[in-house]
Amino acid sequence: MKRNLQLLVIDPQNDFCDLPPAYLPSAAQGGASVVPALPVPGAHDDMLRVAGLIRTGAAGLTGISITMDAHHRYDIAHPTFWMTAQGGDVAPFTSISAAAVRAAEFQPRQPTALPRALAYLDALEAEGRYQLMIWPVHCEIGTWGQNVHADVRAAYNAWEEKTLSVVSKISKGSNPWTEHYSAIRAEVPDAGDPDTQLNQSLILELSKADRVYICGEAGSHCVKATTEHLVENFAAADLHKLVLLTDCMSAVSGFDAQFEGFVRDMVAKGVQIAKMADVLPELLANAAA
Repeated sequence: MKRNLQLLVIDPQNDFCDLPPAYLPSAAQGGASVVPALPVPGAHDDMLRVAGLIRTGAAGLTGISITMDAHHRYDIAHPTFWMTAQGGDVAPFTSISAAAVRAAEFQPRQPTALPRALAYLDALEAEGRYQLMIWPVHCEIGTWGQNVHADVRAAYNAWEEKTLSVVSKISKGSNPWTEHYSAIRAEVPDAGDPDTQLNQSLILELSKADRVYICGEAGSHCVKATTEHLVENFAAADLHKLVLLTDCMSAVSGFDAQFEGFVRDMVAKGVQIAKMADVLPELLANAAA
């Protein structure tokens, strides 16, 4: 009897991949090259392994879910939202606290945004998970950078054609007032925006599986947040169903310790870890069942 084996690929998008030149598009107008906005070291090789897993294990996979960052250029976690006390630009990878905003070290470029921004920062810090991080503009809706890595897309397209199934695509991040690392919910859900609230349908679908293989980018952020929220919403007896494919994810530069701590915490809770080659036999056996 076939088992329900699900693959969850977190944000396998061009902007997160350290792509070699052959994967880059032609120069944009004005001669500027189009390059990934927030490349994660090792991500391209991760995606090649993910694509290989889908191709080789296709017949054993019951379902594939792809999450996708989908941001506007103006976003509370982008430099477009903020300025320094002197009116200058805020550099990417700057951390902004509620206290720093109250001290006028940073201010929204739009003055009327201050009350809502402060309320967000207070709520975010009360969660105790993250402080606001300013990222380069990335995965802007409609851009090449938002697109899925070419090999992963080709692999899941072939799976769709072979199985006559549809890959589930989960968009996250289009609300400019909250960070949305996790595919399960935004860091601070917006009461007026259901897309930022708990994704009950995804939780339910994955909870029915015998295995959920989790991979993607980045291990230190969106994979981490999604897995943590899944763990919070799965029954304790079902946590062994979750499998982190550690050679199919990498950490943002400078966040290796955060990634390693995440993996340790998940293992302590009962989540499994494996490499791509470890799970292929299970997929191939399922294909033959």
